[in-house]
Amino acid sequence: MFSSVIPSYRLGAFAAVLAVTAFMPPASAQEHHHTVVIPDEVEFQQGPPSLPEGAQIAVLYGNPAEEGPFALRLKFPAGYTIPPHTHPKDEIVTVISGKLGLTAGDILDRSAAPLLAAGSLVVLPSGMAHFAWVEEETIIQLNSIGPLKITYLQDADDPRVN
Repeated sequence: MFSSVIPSYRLGAFAAVLAVTAFMPPASAQEHHHTVVIPDEVEFQQGPPSLPEGAQIAVLYGNPAEEGPFALRLKFPAGYTIPPHTHPKDEIVTVISGKLGLTAGDILDRSAAPLLAAGSLVVLPSGMAHFAWVEEETIIQLNSIGPLKITYLQDADDPRVN
């Protein structure tokens, strides 16, 4: 079909252009811009009802209640604990400030792992039971794919039930 319209020596170049343009994102995708979050502009609000009282949250990107990627920060007061729980999707947790105790398991055992300093990263696979605690005020960043869900291993630990 093309050979009758395009001389044979140009078919190779034409095919190369087609191959490149086939993988280019649509114009609307090319118009998207990056997101920048300045630390001094992060505003924390009262934490979600799915976490024990005292946590504060700042959504940095996306919407954790909807399908798609999101990034949020959580600020925990000194002495804060999140009882053993699971999530249906992988989570990536970065300690921004303070120290975080976080480890796998279905029984809260603070001796099971050392406190992680600022800059530490933990990747939690979906479905893995884990718990967290802090001794001093601590801020973490959580990246995942929404919707974010938390299932406590013991109903008595779920603040939405109590």
